[in-house]
Amino acid sequence: MTIKIWGARGAIPTFGPDTQRIGGNTSCISVAEGNELLILDAGSGIRKLGESFDSETYPLVHIFLTHLHMDHIQGLGFFRHFFNPRMKVHLWGPPHQGDDLQQQLNRYLSPPLFPIRLRDFSCELHLHQIPKQALSIGPFRIEHKYICHPGPTLGYRITHQVTGNVLTYLPDHEPALGVEDFPQAPEWTSGYELAKFADVLIHDAQFTQKEYETRVGWGHSTIDDALKFAQMTEVKHLVCFHHDPNHTDEFLNKMLADCLNSHAFPLRVSLAQEGMTLEL
Repeated sequence: MTIKIWGARGAIPTFGPDTQRIGGNTSCISVAEGNELLILDAGSGIRKLGESFDSETYPLVHIFLTHLHMDHIQGLGFFRHFFNPRMKVHLWGPPHQGDDLQQQLNRYLSPPLFPIRLRDFSCELHLHQIPKQALSIGPFRIEHKYICHPGPTLGYRITHQVTGNVLTYLPDHEPALGVEDFPQAPEWTSGYELAKFADVLIHDAQFTQKEYETRVGWGHSTIDDALKFAQMTEVKHLVCFHHDPNHTDEFLNKMLADCLNSHAFPLRVSLAQEGMTLEL
């Protein structure tokens, strides 16, 4: 499967000369194999993703939302294939008590916040609250669990059912919340079952340790804790994700270098950046 990052920033799109290499779009990942395309989250990066293919290449796509915070859905109205009557789109999101997924999304995709409503999309659109059981789509098996982040938030584990390769996607995740000496018992750690032994783990690494001291409970991880979590789950490659909008390319590179110099980790570690492609 081919994994590509279209947006790696957290909170709000951040563009300028000091963010050009890492990129400024918010969370969006594509996972492709043959004529199957999965999209993970619909941050501002989904606009460029939509421009990269036509309906003949992928007449059917599945979009999986981890949660409904604005930086993960703000690109929905700019995904051009919603306005293509030849396209079929399945949009999956976490269950909420009370309002269903359509009612939740209508709060954003309607005036005064947005000029176009979901009902105006001309594609064949199907909205789903994700079921409890795993899903099989083409060669992919998609598992999910709730993880530690404010509001109903899912993490995803995508397994290629032929090769057995695994991608885990935990873009907004605070595994160390409430733990004095992280990490501790793996079986009680948020996200452990989703991430264990994954070939690639795309994981929240938004804060430095110093920044985290005043942001405990915000639902995000430090880069140090992301590395500890990756070591605990024995993944092969950690991709640090959901970069803070205040962190420049230079800051992020130094942040990673400082962390790696302070610890010895037997795994590959990278900073997520727009355009990065991973083959599994």
